[in-house]
Amino acid sequence: MNTDAYELLATSVFLLDAQGHIEFANAAAEDLFGRSRKQLRGLPADRLYDDPASLQTSIEHAAAGIFADARQLSSLRRGQESVEVSVTTVALSGQPWPVLIETREIEQRTVADRGQRLVEEIESQRELLRNLAHEVKNPLGGLRGAAQLLEAELPSAALAEYTQVIISEADRLQVLVDRLSGPKRQPLDAKPVNIHEICERVCALIQAEFRERVALQRDYDASAPDLQGDAARLMQAVLNVARNAAQELVLQKEADGVPPPQIVLRTRVARQVVLAHRRHRLALVLSIIDNGPGVPEHIRERIFHPLVTARPGGTGLGLSLAQDFVRQHGGLIEFESRPRHTEFRLILPMEQIH
Repeated sequence: MNTDAYELLATSVFLLDAQGHIEFANAAAEDLFGRSRKQLRGLPADRLYDDPASLQTSIEHAAAGIFADARQLSSLRRGQESVEVSVTTVALSGQPWPVLIETREIEQRTVADRGQRLVEEIESQRELLRNLAHEVKNPLGGLRGAAQLLEAELPSAALAEYTQVIISEADRLQVLVDRLSGPKRQPLDAKPVNIHEICERVCALIQAEFRERVALQRDYDASAPDLQGDAARLMQAVLNVARNAAQELVLQKEADGVPPPQIVLRTRVARQVVLAHRRHRLALVLSIIDNGPGVPEHIRERIFHPLVTARPGGTGLGLSLAQDFVRQHGGLIEFESRPRHTEFRLILPMEQIH
């Protein structure tokens, strides 16, 4: 197989033989590891990282076809500095090389730190919104009651049209206020949860709501074990993210070169994942991928904040609530977006929730 496609990638790629030795390294790998591909060729790939035992296990499992891909955090030495990296080990089928390793350098401000800051910002905003909702709720009820009393005293039934506008708008605002109050922090009803059963229920709801306008694809890791979680809250989190993607897809205009709307639900097991400053040996990664236009640049930094939306008529609460539910499980939702590929990843630790 031609390796030209790998040369175009901005991330480091190794192609390994069955013993885990490097047979090919692209230009990005030369830059990241500070060695020429001639120097890299033939080296055991795991020896280039600070956690060789864990990576060697991933390479052996990939070569044996035990899993499709696995992601873990590691580090490597580059001169006198230690570089934090994300390493993805991929099993290749029908190619001369059984294993591919992709390495991405993690920014100095790590994903875990970004996630923690995001949670703190959202919680601070949620507290303000809860206080605002509390202040609005009582006068809103009084406004609705006054409109009902006024309607009963009107001399003409035709005038009731105006009081009905007041009542219907008060009801609409009441629903918004209830949502702004946020989910009640009841303890999680943590039980063994099959994430694929949740995915299938979400798919059924999306299909019922959007019919043939959005195609759904599944890419499940059948070996993923059950996780401990609250099925109802996880269900709502997955549904919020998937429905948000579907709503964006149906809004895009049909044109030449625009692919048919599609959402992919993909599950994988990741190793050595850091969430909320804790390293977890195993985590479940549920990716919800759509081929829409992508998240607008001006809201990317605030997309999980309450009331932030780019969709006409949107409340901006769906993704915020989804992030909250996942955080209650000790996890995190992260995303990356470009035109025709937006991926939201729900990362959930596999350990028992206390």
